[in-house]
Amino acid sequence: MKISGIICEYNPFHNGHAYHIAKTRENGATHIVAVMSGNFVQRGDAAVLGKLTRAQIAVASGADLVLELPVAYSLAPAELFARGAVFLLRGLGCVEELSFGSECGDPAKLSQAVKASVSCAKSDALRELLREGMSYPSAMRRLTAEKYGEELAQVFDGPNNLLAVEYLKAMIFLGAKFQPFTVPRKSAMHDMLEGHDGSIASASFIRSCVEENEEYEDLVPPLTARALSKAGSAGCIGRLRNLERLILYRLRMVTQEELADQFEMGPGLDGRILAARSCNSLDEALHAIKTKRYPMARIRRLLLNLLIGIRKEDLQTPPPYGRVLALNERGCEILAAAKGKSTIPFATSLAKLSELSPQAKRYAQLEARAADVYGLATRCITSSEQEYRAKITLSAPDEQEEQETEE
Repeated sequence: MKISGIICEYNPFHNGHAYHIAKTRENGATHIVAVMSGNFVQRGDAAVLGKLTRAQIAVASGADLVLELPVAYSLAPAELFARGAVFLLRGLGCVEELSFGSECGDPAKLSQAVKASVSCAKSDALRELLREGMSYPSAMRRLTAEKYGEELAQVFDGPNNLLAVEYLKAMIFLGAKFQPFTVPRKSAMHDMLEGHDGSIASASFIRSCVEENEEYEDLVPPLTARALSKAGSAGCIGRLRNLERLILYRLRMVTQEELADQFEMGPGLDGRILAARSCNSLDEALHAIKTKRYPMARIRRLLLNLLIGIRKEDLQTPPPYGRVLALNERGCEILAAAKGKSTIPFATSLAKLSELSPQAKRYAQLEARAADVYGLATRCITSSEQEYRAKITLSAPDEQEEQETEE
């Protein structure tokens, strides 16, 4: 029995994700556990499909157990996104391997990039570049090029490489003894909007096809295609723009004290946000706040954190539990292997998990708030009623259509 972990968003699950899982199996994984973002994703957006549907598709497509990355971590910068996910995998106590995609496909070079990243992060030169208005990734790349050479600096050009570096750093920080295994990205790069090659395309490109009513069926498994078609017909596609009025209202009501309680607040950013309260559209507000130092994804995350009610103190402690979103028989075997080894509780019931501790109750409340907000991000308005009452049952591929329940 070899259990491999994957950190993902599956927004939506596409052929590249299936390829990653297949390569992880080829590397010897008999069981795969995925830690997946919920209804909101790290780029600061609403997921195109609800989390239960995406989790069920993942299990039908090769994963065995899907755990939810709490919303406070799914709407956090890459370092904490990675740290929260690695913490959940380590918490099972039985995961042996961490499998992830990367553009370079070279674990040794990624390890060198980790050392460079840690070294540069402690330097006064980095702080000076940030003060000058350079974004963190750009500043890190420049310093790496100056200190270690252009070849290593090029690692920081790939978005999947950047996440891979954060996963490896999180393993070191948390003392997680996983064997890293990287799958080279096949054809399409993360967030690539230009197009696709054959049957592989980025999730961003597929989402753009969904938005523009263009063909994407050859780029995703049939189950994803059916789920997207069904959600589109029912008005259940998640879109950030559907939250425009809600975000503008929150922006106009925000106080200086509330902004100071946000994790991603930086020098001068509070003033830009307060000045944007008079904006009359979400796009106008986002562009009014954005700078070179503060990219769009960070601004979107910050506004969604304000809307949901996530505070920086929510990220000062690790996830208090692991919530199961979907599983099959092998997923049950993973949970059985975790018994006696796990360091945090794992369960399907959010109601039961919320009773474990004050922190668990706080995290559960944030998930319910996120579900309420997500219910307004779709044309067909829903509430968080199912968040505490959703029944997570053993999944089999031929049962997925019947089990597609949404918050």
